[in-house]
Amino acid sequence: MIGDQKSDITLDIKGEVCPYTFVRSKLALEKMNVGEVLEIITDYNQAREDIPRNFSNEGQQIIAIEQTAADEWHIFIRKAAKKPEQK
Repeated sequence: MIGDQKSDITLDIKGEVCPYTFVRSKLALEKMNVGEVLEIITDYNQAREDIPRNFSNEGQQIIAIEQTAADEWHIFIRKAAKKPEQK
């Protein structure tokens, strides 16, 4: 937990780079129930941008992105119901 944000699961992926940051985050979110919050901790600047964008494109809810004094980012994502198929 950081600030007022609370999470059900925390995934620490500091030291990892794209695409592994998103792949590990996606695998963690897939194991969670709808409505639960995943906190992702990363120190990779590109992941700070890519992870929220990719999850948003998948219909997930980005709750917050917070930076700590240690140059880490905490990304909070609430798992949404599956996005309806496009026809």
